[in-house]
Amino acid sequence: MGKKNKKDSGSNARLVTTVATTGGVFVLRKLLATAWTKITGKVPPTDLTDPKVTLPEALAWAVATGIVVEAARFAIVRVTMRKPLADAGAESS
Repeated sequence: MGKKNKKDSGSNARLVTTVATTGGVFVLRKLLATAWTKITGKVPPTDLTDPKVTLPEALAWAVATGIVVEAARFAIVRVTMRKPLADAGAESS
């Protein structure tokens, strides 16, 4: 029975991580789009077929979203998958 609880706990943690990551990234992209609009006065360049979108603008948006989204994913995964200190020490020995 003990193994079953650990397995269920692991899948629950993965589910929580997935939901938290999805929600967090969604909210952060909305915040980033709002900040981009306030700073540049234009909407973010999401339609790359639009001739008004310049290469530097598209690259800046890609870098900004990449950094923000990956940093958020890293933080969310670290927080949600954190193991109690006692479990971490038992697994390493």
